[in-house]
Amino acid sequence: MASHNPHRVYIPTNARSNQYLLAEIKPDAAFYAQFASVTDCYQQLAQQLFGLMTQYELRNVQLIANDKLPVVRFHEEAYTLQTEKQILFFYNPKYHEGQGVFTTPDYQARKLRVVFLATGEELRSQAAVFHSKVVQLLTTWQQQLPGKPAIKLRDHQQLSYDLFAKSKGYKESYGYKLRGLYPRYKARHCALPDDHSEITYVTVTLPLTRNIKQHFLAAGTADFSPLYQQLEQQFSQACAGKKLDRLAVVANGLIPVVRSSKWDQIENNRELQKISFNPDCTAQQLLSFWQADKLVESMHFIIVADKDDNTEFGYGRFMNQVEEALRSFARQLEIPGERQDLIVRFYQHISYLLPAA
Repeated sequence: MASHNPHRVYIPTNARSNQYLLAEIKPDAAFYAQFASVTDCYQQLAQQLFGLMTQYELRNVQLIANDKLPVVRFHEEAYTLQTEKQILFFYNPKYHEGQGVFTTPDYQARKLRVVFLATGEELRSQAAVFHSKVVQLLTTWQQQLPGKPAIKLRDHQQLSYDLFAKSKGYKESYGYKLRGLYPRYKARHCALPDDHSEITYVTVTLPLTRNIKQHFLAAGTADFSPLYQQLEQQFSQACAGKKLDRLAVVANGLIPVVRSSKWDQIENNRELQKISFNPDCTAQQLLSFWQADKLVESMHFIIVADKDDNTEFGYGRFMNQVEEALRSFARQLEIPGERQDLIVRFYQHISYLLPAA
């Protein structure tokens, strides 16, 4: 991290970037009544979508009609995994294109979701262009849908890297300002509505290694609360004094999903822990999700930016504070950076509604 410019964060050049847009429609009975069957409905919608994706030069579009939540991750090989609650898309934006339909026989979805996966090499610089193309497609598609329903649109962008990349020999870095989505899109002539919700946050996943367990837990114990309490306290202390006041710790075996409280509330299911924050609220917040009798393989730590962290320069200063806190946390735990990864994921989300036509 370079100290000469506090508004830039220096991230390893082997960092990975992802972007996808998620469109959601809530079809009612009148919507489904326009089709001969549920199967016919999804087939027709897919035909419409895949025809439009060619028109608007979009190369990776997936229709989800089984009420599962999409999760997107970088991978050198393209493949998809389904669990009871999730569909995981693994792909490399440089090379992987595709189209798919995910349904369950005789199942009528409560929500129809369309995932638009960004493709190409310069995802961040081309993000506004990609967003505009998706909006154009959705606006056209909306006119073809029964009742021309409202569409909720979420733009998800992610930058991920190993905090210890330099310890492993990756010396080169690039300085990012990490501008907020709204001003970044506006500067590139991609208009977003004033009524929108934006949330920016960081997650880091800490494997609970043998050394960490032995340090905090007595041999043979069935009470794991000392482990979780100590790690939570050390994480909180590492963030103290750095204006990092909206924190969460997830150690219940569920995958954290961070959302704005404008759209979603705190809830969970058998796989996912949904966490809601109000980025406009300046009050300190620490949310904890763990069970004293359940030992998990890893813990997730979350730091959410507030509106003041989005300066005229971007989130660079915020990320420098986050990195400083995470390095302090790692030093307390004596994590060997040359042998262990600590993956930092910087997320930017923006959500808004395309009203019914």
